[in-house]
Amino acid sequence: MTTRLDRLRKGERWWLAEAAFRVCGLILLYACYHAALLAYQLVFALPAHQATPGEFAICAATYLMLTSGLALTFAGPGLLRHVPIPPHSAYFPGH
Repeated sequence: MTTRLDRLRKGERWWLAEAAFRVCGLILLYACYHAALLAYQLVFALPAHQATPGEFAICAATYLMLTSGLALTFAGPGLLRHVPIPPHSAYFPGH
C-alpha cells in the first residue's frame, strides 16, 4: 500500500487511482445535489420558522460534500502530490 501512495505522492499517473478518485468525487457531487434538495425543502417549508440545528447540519454537510466532490473530481490523485516547502518559508520555519 505504501508503494502505491509513494507513487501518487511523486505525481506518477496511475489510471486506477485517477478513475477511483474521480468516481468518488462524482458520487459526492450526486449526494450533494440530493442533500441540497432536502435542505431546500426543509428551509422553505411553511410556516416560516427559524433554522433548526438539523437544517444547519444538512447545509454544512452539503457544503462539505460540494467542496470535497469538486476537489476529487477536478484534481483527482493530484491532491496527494508532495509539495516541497522552501527552506525560507515564513509559515513553516525550521524546514
